[in-house]
Amino acid sequence: MRYKLTFAVGLALGYVIGTRAGRERYERMKKAAKGFAENPAVRNAAESAAQTGRQYAGKAAHVVGDKVGDHLPAAVAERVSALRGRAHANGQVAEDDDWGTSNT
Repeated sequence: MRYKLTFAVGLALGYVIGTRAGRERYERMKKAAKGFAENPAVRNAAESAAQTGRQYAGKAAHVVGDKVGDHLPAAVAERVSALRGRAHANGQVAEDDDWGTSNT
């Protein structure tokens, strides 16, 4: 998925840079991209995906920490224990974690 997205961004960038339509076409594309990014539905979907990613990352950290145990380097073990300290009993990160959130 990441590679497909990178390819699409590269393709769009190549089109913008290589277009012979000039500045007018570039400005129209820029306006359309900005309108898409500022769309409330798109912003909500992106925030929802980010929140889901944070939840799965928190759960994955617990699973990996349990399976790997004492074989972790000290820095990683400290980070895992810090994450566990912020987690609820059900494995979700506490509400005061505002990392990666936006003010939308």
